[in-house]
Amino acid sequence: MKYVRMPIEIESPEEQGYDTIRFNLSESSVRDRKLSELGLEFGDLVLAYGAHRGAPGLRAQIARLSGVDDAHVLTTAGAAGALFIIATTLLEKGDHMVVVRPNYATNIETPRAIGCAIDYVDLAFEDGFRLDVERVERLVRVETKLVSITTPHNPTGVSLDDKSLRRLTALAEARGFHLLVDETYREMSFVPKLPVAASLSTRAISVASMSKSYGIPGVRVGWIVNGDAKLMERFLAAKEQIGICGSIVDEAIAEAALAQSEQWLARVRRELDEGVGAVNEWLSREKRMEWVRPEGGCVCFPRIRSEAGVDVEKFHRSLALEHATAVGPGHWFEQDKRFMRIGFGWPLADELKGGLAAISASLDAAGR
Repeated sequence: MKYVRMPIEIESPEEQGYDTIRFNLSESSVRDRKLSELGLEFGDLVLAYGAHRGAPGLRAQIARLSGVDDAHVLTTAGAAGALFIIATTLLEKGDHMVVVRPNYATNIETPRAIGCAIDYVDLAFEDGFRLDVERVERLVRVETKLVSITTPHNPTGVSLDDKSLRRLTALAEARGFHLLVDETYREMSFVPKLPVAASLSTRAISVASMSKSYGIPGVRVGWIVNGDAKLMERFLAAKEQIGICGSIVDEAIAEAALAQSEQWLARVRRELDEGVGAVNEWLSREKRMEWVRPEGGCVCFPRIRSEAGVDVEKFHRSLALEHATAVGPGHWFEQDKRFMRIGFGWPLADELKGGLAAISASLDAAGR
């Protein structure tokens, strides 16, 4: 496999150094939590190899939240680890797949590294970033192995509707491909929450993690959900060859966090309502920008209006150098630099307000 570093990782805040950023609007998760918030005591935790499929208590919590049986859950090293396992298990060089774009980079880059033939379903601002299921159906071939979607979508926050999800799972069953559904933002839905895709069909594979909704990306725990026992055995084989099992410490923390999910997610939803409201209020005044209001997640993907008379390169330089403000620029997602991903779940209220003001100031500085 030919690995290439992704811009979203090269230019990430952790690579730049958090101390270089004043207003961080680039994060795609809620605010990072402290271990002390979970009230855990690890003194008696035995630091042995863990269960290869994942700690039983953790898998039970994931199954409970997913509406599936424990046997349908495999823990992984974050959602990124899950996506890597799925791609390398199901795809070989020359295999065909269909993937939504823009997307979280790993959903695209790992199949590229494998050498797959890829057709893209490009989401358009003008269509409200809605997924055209009929276009997906037209792109599926006899030899298609995988169709990869995300809902709620990163970076736009747009959610698939229930009818479309069920149509895609039915298509997967009829045409014999696997449907990968990245559901990392499922617990952050502002619209009625969809069922876990893997609960609808054995051809559907669901992926999520502790990083986004639960605010603990430093705990590298994600998971795969699927009801096909033979396929899950193949995923387990991949996990064992990569790292045998997950971290005992990480999985203990994740289990405790999921056990407290009801209280935590209620707080997250309140804070996200405030965050998206702040962005909406700013955009009602900032006429040089336009957006599609997100339906889930903690990010949105606005763009500078083409008629705004803004030098986009100068804008990004001003934002970074003069205001020490970070956003997720469009090229992270193979999109025009007029786009930017703004995270409204990670920054505190004053930080979000300051970052949005910095964007307006940089638009002023970059006016032609």
